[in-house]
Amino acid sequence: MFPSSPPPPGPARRSWREWSPITWVILLGAVGLVGYLLYDQWGAGGAGLGQAGPVLAQRLIAPLVVLLVAMPVHEFAHAAAAVWLGDETPRQQGRLTLNPIRHLDVVGTILLLTVGMGWAKPVQWNPNNIRADLRVGTILVAAAGPLSNILLAFLAILLFQEGAFDRFLTSAQGYEVTLVIQAFIYINLILAVFNLIPVPPLDGSHILFSLLPSHLRRVQNVLTQYGILVILAIVWFFPGLIRSLSSLLFQVLNTVAAALG
Repeated sequence: MFPSSPPPPGPARRSWREWSPITWVILLGAVGLVGYLLYDQWGAGGAGLGQAGPVLAQRLIAPLVVLLVAMPVHEFAHAAAAVWLGDETPRQQGRLTLNPIRHLDVVGTILLLTVGMGWAKPVQWNPNNIRADLRVGTILVAAAGPLSNILLAFLAILLFQEGAFDRFLTSAQGYEVTLVIQAFIYINLILAVFNLIPVPPLDGSHILFSLLPSHLRRVQNVLTQYGILVILAIVWFFPGLIRSLSSLLFQVLNTVAAALG
């Protein structure tokens, strides 16, 4: 019996992954425009600025900066580490770039702009192509992302202490600028600490599994199977743990920046 003829093709529906750069720019521009209009409407009277300005600075502007800077740098760091070790997969897939459009994940983007926590598309790489020892290479590629967030936070702290933002801080929106800088530093440190949790699918799990001796592979299987539940339990029952570690990391970076200054 021969298969029936396929139905005539209808209009192709494009996935969000196939959206053009212009579409993404328009989408992000629309979000930014809405934020600007809300800021202008609520802040024009002066009295409303004290309420609307800080909210928009922390809830919209800072996440947009993270979306367009921190996340692309995080994924680029993974890609650059893999390529540096000899695997061209990230380059071939167009991920060896700081262009945020190449790294955006639609769900992670929406969550970042709405709840303050999101993600980008993970960088794919082939461990069989790297020139280094497999365990060492895996650790380097996995650690590159969180380390890039720590570096961004450190640079922001250092520039802040050196007075690079002083002319903006003395403007009428100086308080909002301070909030954006602080939120940028805080979110980067949160992303770094969160991604270093040694539970799949986070970066820290790849580091842990590379260090585990062979007789403890059962731990890897259990964490792989129940990783999401473990992450949810940490976020739900121990939210202060991530904040405390991020604050501790901030104090260390702040001390180092002060010493360098």
